[in-house]
Amino acid sequence: MRLLVATRSSGKLREIRRILAAVPGLEVLGLDDARIDYDEAEDDLEPYSTFEENALSKARYFLARSGLTTVADDSGIEVDVLEGAPGVRSKRFAPDAGMDGNGLEGQALDDANNRHLVESLRGVAPGDRTARYVCVAALLEEGSPPLIIRGEAPGVVVDDASGSGGFGYDPHMYDPALGKTFAEMTPAEKDARSHRGHAFRSLAAELRARIDGTT
Repeated sequence: MRLLVATRSSGKLREIRRILAAVPGLEVLGLDDARIDYDEAEDDLEPYSTFEENALSKARYFLARSGLTTVADDSGIEVDVLEGAPGVRSKRFAPDAGMDGNGLEGQALDDANNRHLVESLRGVAPGDRTARYVCVAALLEEGSPPLIIRGEAPGVVVDDASGSGGFGYDPHMYDPALGKTFAEMTPAEKDARSHRGHAFRSLAAELRARIDGTT
């Protein structure tokens, strides 16, 4: 079975490949592997107010372009005291991040978003900085209804960045159960604890069943 992972984030693709490696007989392709060049239409695939709608939007687009069974995810961080923000706007949370696809990218984008998150929580007590990571994965294949899987991971936002692993908000998202940020976790710890780990382990079980012919 060939599966296209519809993301241009190298960090996401690395984590998803690591988790789905447990599925025998599954070939995981990135967009570069499938020779799907960037198109500016991709910048308009996430206009919706829910992770589910955005994930489905991306999956439909790349299924149409590739003809391959496709999984796309939309993910972000929801901070309780910010009434769930940044939520689906996590990737472009900072005012200087750029919403038109021509703004910051890569580490510069992560740094800007993290600075804005910390500033948004200035003066908020540590006990009121509860948050959760959310990942929604949408699996689409020709002739089948979409499969939507949601994973969450609780944590607390801290001011001081710690750790060199992961990406995005990981250096500021602290897991009290492990006593470390997501950027300080080993790959195995992150796969076990993270929102993406929860969602894609469930997806792995579904794919394994499909390959075995039990669903």
